[in-house]
Amino acid sequence: MEVADMTVQRDAAQPSSIPWDRGGVPALPGANVDLATTLESVVPADLLAEVDPALWGRTVVQLAQGLLTHPADVGRVAASHAALATRIGTAALARVFGSSADGPVPVEKDGRFSDTTWEENPVYWGLRQQYLALVGTLHDLVDAAGLDESSRERASMLADVLGSVLSPTNVLPGNPSALKRAFETGGSSVVAGFRQFLDDLATNQGRPQQVDRTNLRVGQELAATPGKVVYRNRLMELIQFEPQTDEVHEIPILVSPPWINKYYIMDLSPGRSLLEWAVQAGHTVFVISYRDPDESMADTGLDDYLELGNLSALDVVQDITGAEKVNLVGLCLGGLMATIATAMLHARGQGDRINSLTLTNTLLDYSDPGPVSSFVDPEIVERLERKMAKTGYLPAESMASTFDLLRANDLIFNYVGPNWLEGRTPPAFDILAWNNDSTRMPAKMHAFYLRHFYLENELSRGELELLGEHLSLKSITNDTFIVAAINDHIAPWRTSFQSTSLLGGDVTFTLSNGGHIAGVVNPPGKKAKYWLGTVGGDAAPDADTWLQRASEVKASWWEPWRDWMGERGGGMRTPPPTGSDAYPPLGDAPGSYVLGNG
Repeated sequence: MEVADMTVQRDAAQPSSIPWDRGGVPALPGANVDLATTLESVVPADLLAEVDPALWGRTVVQLAQGLLTHPADVGRVAASHAALATRIGTAALARVFGSSADGPVPVEKDGRFSDTTWEENPVYWGLRQQYLALVGTLHDLVDAAGLDESSRERASMLADVLGSVLSPTNVLPGNPSALKRAFETGGSSVVAGFRQFLDDLATNQGRPQQVDRTNLRVGQELAATPGKVVYRNRLMELIQFEPQTDEVHEIPILVSPPWINKYYIMDLSPGRSLLEWAVQAGHTVFVISYRDPDESMADTGLDDYLELGNLSALDVVQDITGAEKVNLVGLCLGGLMATIATAMLHARGQGDRINSLTLTNTLLDYSDPGPVSSFVDPEIVERLERKMAKTGYLPAESMASTFDLLRANDLIFNYVGPNWLEGRTPPAFDILAWNNDSTRMPAKMHAFYLRHFYLENELSRGELELLGEHLSLKSITNDTFIVAAINDHIAPWRTSFQSTSLLGGDVTFTLSNGGHIAGVVNPPGKKAKYWLGTVGGDAAPDADTWLQRASEVKASWWEPWRDWMGERGGGMRTPPPTGSDAYPPLGDAPGSYVLGNG
């Protein structure tokens, strides 16, 4: 419903001493004063860095000030919401008398409202509609506050979280599924749920547990592909997996995982492990497993991760296998590091040591990094640096909380009803078990990464220098297979697509279904699909044009990657030994670093 604009107009030609806001309504005193900055000026910087590194407090104050100084816009939003609420009430009343009237607010798939009562019962149907209308109004209020882009993005995220908090499914009367279970169990489910709530309050930072890890143990149900640790330094362990075929390709695979999480997202449960898939396809596979940093690694920088990580691992792989070339595979930040290592080798005249490059859910261009940008601006980075200076690292829970907030409904509030109201045990899901096994970030390395990539975007601009070398993406003339995920909120696929024009070699671009993790843990199955199209030249000037021209295939991207990698694996040979004289096996996979030992 359109709401008439009742804004009072004034003659612009007539001088006035009254301050006016953009809606034509007198602005409140202090409208041009940045109240948030004024308040922060009396608080010590170290305290601000500790209690509010992400600028949430400032965003709340800015939002409140913006709403107070734009009363006309706020009035229009309020009037629009009142009109919408009236329409919802009318439709709900009609449903009471047997009508099947559609609601004015679109309903999208949401696990919190999966119970059929939300559709069949007119009262709950209307409650859901009113709730969805409220969520939309919260975002309209953010738009009405007139914030700068960075503050608006953070305020929009706060609106998402507030909307999730206000969901009727978070309380027993507003959750029909929990009410049914309470009657079925004679109330024992409510008691069990309350106990879980108290336990999570004490042990899980007040958030509901996402997963039951009882039977998801690293080295048994997870990270279970057989292998040996063949090298260890102060930063990483290198694992060589045992062959599962009589012959293997001559050119081995070295896998570069993200340092922000543990490597076994690529070696999840059997049948869902990309590394197991590669071994079974006849490849000799090595993977880096990074140590979980502590205060002793405060001065460990990105150059250390390059030298002690990918480059050291490459030396070991070539020594053990005798191969002149290696196929390098990277995931997320591990893909970034694999790319940097390849560029470094080209800068040193050793680019022929890399045969091919595979990048999965990886950003090389940080000009549009998606929702994560809300947590990265110069002041936030400065506050994080102050916070990390006290411990030498960024705590694992800080990073985990950040990623959970990006998908608060899915990763936090989706578990409130089942866990706290219904008293159910969370599911035993391998991806969530890995997601809860997060790591710390060394202070020096993390600050460098945020500044030189997110803030300065130096790599894609050709300005990054590491270990005394100037790195150029165009120097990478190796064949490259790029995988992005269509619902990725960490490495948006359209930004990932920009890599196709940054690299100097032949590039294959594949778009997987799923998100940042499910897009990688994507074994062949009924739900798997991908898009494949031509890149380079005038074939696909932008990501959306590429998608329009691409072919959709009902299969997993693992399958074309297996074929692509097989063509670049060289001839067949008997499997190389596990380890060598210089690098004898040190123990069984998955090693000690992934378990937090070392």
